[in-house]
Amino acid sequence: MTKPSMPFETILNNLQEVGGGDLFRGILQSVCQSIINLEADEHVGAAPYERTEGRAVQRNGSRSRGLETRVGELELRIPKMRQGSFFPSILEPRRRTEQALFSVIQEAWVNGISTRAVDNLVQAMGLDGIDKSKVSRICEDLSSAVYVFQDRPIESKFLYVWVDATYIRVRDSGRIQSKALMIAIGLNELGEREVIGFTLGQTESYEAWVSFMRSLVARGMSAPLLLISDAHEGIKKAASEVFYGTSWQRCRVHFMRNILSMVSKTQQPMVSAALKQIYLQTDQKSALDMVKQVAQKLERQLPKVANKIREEALETLSYMAFPAEHWKQIHSTNGLERLNREMKRRADVVGIFPNDDSVIRLLGSILAEQHDEWLVCRKVYSQESIRKALGYVPEDPDPIATKAPGLSLGPIQPDTVSETI
Repeated sequence: MTKPSMPFETILNNLQEVGGGDLFRGILQSVCQSIINLEADEHVGAAPYERTEGRAVQRNGSRSRGLETRVGELELRIPKMRQGSFFPSILEPRRRTEQALFSVIQEAWVNGISTRAVDNLVQAMGLDGIDKSKVSRICEDLSSAVYVFQDRPIESKFLYVWVDATYIRVRDSGRIQSKALMIAIGLNELGEREVIGFTLGQTESYEAWVSFMRSLVARGMSAPLLLISDAHEGIKKAASEVFYGTSWQRCRVHFMRNILSMVSKTQQPMVSAALKQIYLQTDQKSALDMVKQVAQKLERQLPKVANKIREEALETLSYMAFPAEHWKQIHSTNGLERLNREMKRRADVVGIFPNDDSVIRLLGSILAEQHDEWLVCRKVYSQESIRKALGYVPEDPDPIATKAPGLSLGPIQPDTVSETI
């Protein structure tokens, strides 16, 4: 076990420099910083500048992180690591999410939901009481923070963008409706994942998707190299209108499920094995040749399946135009669907949201927390592979044009220079 990186005498010396009304804040800040440093020492296996065989990783500077408390905001420093990530438990990365849940519970109670239902919800979330006098202030503060995150300017340039929607039950005009929460996440040119945007719509229609995508452009987003989604016609049409020059990748997993749903259970293993042969190829040309072979092999026994593969498998191969190191993540929407499952898990605790604002407040807080955590986690891809992907863009492109690789479909054409809104 390592020694404390800040001994008690140092804490006392720091406190002597703090006076007046800042005394308690100074005490709390010194103690919190000491706890963070001790936890970092345990994570590293050594104190700063200490040489030991037990060292597991090297430090790489630190970053600033504020912590709101009753005595004011504390300015803390979080050590960064050369490999992996470190986040101190004292900062409670889910604190904002829990506050959002508490706010939703309070608003549900204020809007007339039964006391028993609220009590059950309180117990499910591990809370033990509701203070009506604090409802307005908590809701207002939290809503403001979430909407700032939702409407923030987009400054990153994205290589890949994943879009999908999940449905949430909301009380609206006296009726319970299922509304679509549309989400976009992306990988920027630094190799960092981000939550780009989200919005709540009545349905997952073309009009809703095109409005959402145009709102991203209005915030500063430019066309990505590749957009990954399921085969929803609204997404395809909206993307072709808003992100000119962007390649589209149909989720490979969804496509295989669609194909397997067309055959009997006894035939599924055979068809699944045939489809996998397509995606075992090492380049697009080989994969396209395998598509023809698989379709031809299934033509006699399963003509409808063969036609579907021949006509639609091309939509699932755009990812092969990019570095092979990225294929595992960009061939499907699996990463975004994992996030959606977490959102649904949190939403199921609430059950029926009292209004649209409560959905944005809770689920927006979860997305904001995920965004923050991604920024401090290790990067998914190496910088070398990122440079390979960026190599598909012309070195000195026209400022109002972009070129995307891959097998773009429909109005999104490959190797064409188009305006980027």
